[in-house]
Amino acid sequence: MQYISTRGKAEKSNFCDAVMTGLARDGGLIMPEFFPDFSDRLEQLSRLGYCDLAYEIMRPFADDIPDNVLHEIIRKSYLSFRDSEITPVKRVGPVYILELFHGPTLAFKDVALQFLGNLFEYILGKRGGKLNIIAATSGDTGSAAIYGVRGRRGITIFVMHPDGRVSPVQEMQMTSVTDHNVFNIAIDGTFDDAQAIVKSLFADLEFKDRNSLGAVNSINWARVLAQIVYYFYAGLKIRSETGFPKVSFCVPTGNFGDIFAGYSAAMMGLPVDKLILATNENDILSRFFNSGVYKAAEVVPTISPSMDIQAASNFERWIYLHFSGNSDMVRDLMRKFALEREIFIDLQTAPDKFISAGRAGTAEALETIKRFYGEFGYVLDPHSAVGVSVALSSPCSKTPIICLATAHPAKFPQAIKDATGIDGLAKAPQIEALKTLPTLKFKLPSDKCAVANFIERKLSSIQD
Repeated sequence: MQYISTRGKAEKSNFCDAVMTGLARDGGLIMPEFFPDFSDRLEQLSRLGYCDLAYEIMRPFADDIPDNVLHEIIRKSYLSFRDSEITPVKRVGPVYILELFHGPTLAFKDVALQFLGNLFEYILGKRGGKLNIIAATSGDTGSAAIYGVRGRRGITIFVMHPDGRVSPVQEMQMTSVTDHNVFNIAIDGTFDDAQAIVKSLFADLEFKDRNSLGAVNSINWARVLAQIVYYFYAGLKIRSETGFPKVSFCVPTGNFGDIFAGYSAAMMGLPVDKLILATNENDILSRFFNSGVYKAAEVVPTISPSMDIQAASNFERWIYLHFSGNSDMVRDLMRKFALEREIFIDLQTAPDKFISAGRAGTAEALETIKRFYGEFGYVLDPHSAVGVSVALSSPCSKTPIICLATAHPAKFPQAIKDATGIDGLAKAPQIEALKTLPTLKFKLPSDKCAVANFIERKLSSIQD
């Protein structure tokens, strides 16, 4: 399998090079040249456990890694998960809930970032050298990335989060890790500001090469690859149990990475009826899929902070597929959006066959949390509640709807209390254990030069 850039100006690469590169050197996102077709193997795949299924799905994409090594990387990646199924699916009232929060940081990002941390370690062990990761987080990516690489030889990580715009638990999970190779940066700005700094630093090829930069955000293709697996796992399981020929998924999203994994699964032959995209008040994506207008607005802080995004990093991958790999079109549209913060794509003439979209604001999310606890004894976190709320109002009633539960409710205790009126309803031992630990973060302005200087100072001090 060879990998290419959505913007068409970077050299092709193999999987390991794509993992280490993160963002393509022409500023585009890395994509596989093609999606393998699994449609004639669905019955066989449906009988596999999670790790064996992951191997079968990943094998065509990672053909430069020996079979036994890939098997072992996958096995190691999910040892820390608390459920033997890794990503179990449960029927809760009118929907199915795909629980993606059984990893070490209680968020769906663990599924990909435990895998990516082991990939980095394998590649560095084979090639030598160092990797310095720079990442932006709206909440959960930061802690999952830190837990994926903390203490690993040859890896240093710098994680930027918007100061005061993540939940207290999310911040505590990040800043309580004070390992020598971990640097938490609180920037005076939004997630979009932090993500723009990341992309700008990667676009500065001299800085990127000099400091051996790598990416763990969902711009890294390996993140998307790991997430494709749980769509196959859940989709085939519910398809077998219900007898329905197709299933639908509802995905709460801000950065378009998680739902793009589902899109990729559908491209690979998973029988998907609809991918229901759910946003909170920061609804640039739901507005786009209902109007064709992709227009950034001011970021609105909400109770689902991981979705408080107005420039979805992975949307470029969808544009690339929508225009059948036309890199000239991708470059033109992304250049226009960077300048004007608005683009238009005619979805009336060429509608997307998989994606429908809706929005659920704070009031709807709180009401959904209250209803699901009251009627079914099930506690949803606010992000998952956005998805369930949109799913319940979706016209996709002819197929089972699998709603992605992206985080454990214990990460958002105030929202759970506000919804149910019950204090302490959502707890997790892993979070309680963090409350007595010291924390460390570095406050910086939302400025590329300030962040770049900080990175180089810290890397110099580590080397000294």
